[in-house]
Amino acid sequence: MSFFSKLFTKENKESLDQGLQKTKESFFGKITKAIAGKSTVDADVLDNLEEILITGDVGVSTTVKIIKRIEERVKRDKYVSSNQLNAVLKDEIIQLLAQNNNINKLTHFTEPLAQKPYVIMVVGVNGVGKTTSIGKIAYQYKQAGKTVILGAADTFRAAAVDQLIIWSQRVGVEIVSQGMGADPASVAFDTLSSAKAKDADVVIIDTAGRLHNKVNLMNELTKIKNVMKKVLPDAPHEVLLVLDGSTGQNAIEQCNQFTAATDVTALAVTKLDGTAKGGVVIGISDEFKIPVKYIGVGEKMTDLQVFNPTEFVNSLFN
Repeated sequence: MSFFSKLFTKENKESLDQGLQKTKESFFGKITKAIAGKSTVDADVLDNLEEILITGDVGVSTTVKIIKRIEERVKRDKYVSSNQLNAVLKDEIIQLLAQNNNINKLTHFTEPLAQKPYVIMVVGVNGVGKTTSIGKIAYQYKQAGKTVILGAADTFRAAAVDQLIIWSQRVGVEIVSQGMGADPASVAFDTLSSAKAKDADVVIIDTAGRLHNKVNLMNELTKIKNVMKKVLPDAPHEVLLVLDGSTGQNAIEQCNQFTAATDVTALAVTKLDGTAKGGVVIGISDEFKIPVKYIGVGEKMTDLQVFNPTEFVNSLFN
């Protein structure tokens, strides 16, 4: 068992199972109907499975890939019963996610940081749970013994700054804020300067959630990153894109927009507990080849979990 697997507690598993319940009920209810009366996995079953995966927000290209893998498996094994379909499907999805998520490259809250301060720039449109995710990440880093400083660089909305201040107070971490209308790059510069002076472990920078057009977004994010480098030449160490899992295919479109605008290095998919569209995690991971680092499966501070592909699929199928 890996170090990461040992960190996946009973509480984590229970939260994950509960958070994915709607997806599980919808997904497997449809699969059960698709194989009713069938003894083997034939063309009809595969056609039905393809439709289920696509309507389950796995995405067309990823679905085609999964179906092709199952077809090859059926051809190789000569015979796959309908009762074996769940096990085969589970195995293929785990393999697919494992290819796209090298979890060893991702820093768990309790592991030593690759750099100090470790700078995370968080991006995403308004309403996806960006600020809430920042608060939960800050909480878990603090619980792991790390000192955290937040930077309120989403200065285009007063509510965004105020919300992050509330989270900093709730979690008990320092925040650097210049209020609404301030230059976001200036906030980022001051935050990193403060973190460097105070020898902080983690810096989390919030950014504006506007998507007027790719050029404006790219220019804004590039400016913030360039200013960060004046304080720490290798910052930011991570660009985390937060996506709302309940929006299904719209989350994939948002990923398209932000990956075109900046170098996204990790993803957080939130609000999976309120939707039957959890399959979007599979599609996003496969389509963009960007590691899914966190998934949101509930309201508690610890319900933003470090994504474990195997446990995620086990929860869906078991």
